[in-house]
Amino acid sequence: MADPARAGRLAQRIKVLVAEALRRGVKDDRVEPVTVTEVRVTNDLQHATVYYTVLGDEATVAAAHEGIQDNRGILRREVGRGLTIRLVPTLEFVADTVPEAAAHLEDVLRAAKERDAELAKAREGASYAGDADPYRTAEPDADDAPRA
Repeated sequence: MADPARAGRLAQRIKVLVAEALRRGVKDDRVEPVTVTEVRVTNDLQHATVYYTVLGDEATVAAAHEGIQDNRGILRREVGRGLTIRLVPTLEFVADTVPEAAAHLEDVLRAAKERDAELAKAREGASYAGDADPYRTAEPDADDAPRA
């Protein structure tokens, strides 16, 4: 087992190498809009998961995923050339869903803020239902009257 700090440094290096390989080493137009967001390496340094995002519509995302899968060997070769370790980790490419989840969360928060604004507007001219003093006061009974 390697040191977790070493795995973190290796992940950062792999991130840079994969990004450079996508820009310079891969001659495929389908991988142009790909951005590498994060790389995670296992503690034994044998497996690396590369997270990426793609700007564009669904067709562009699908084409980019296919382009990455087709050029996975080239990317691993470029990573191997840039690393000084004995075994090059296997690369697994996973589409990063964090931007979509963040956009969805922002939409939900915006809708909640709009509903709060509507409720605040409705409350402006509203008054409480019932009496001004909502607590019941017991009327004194004849038995409870003070005796002289």
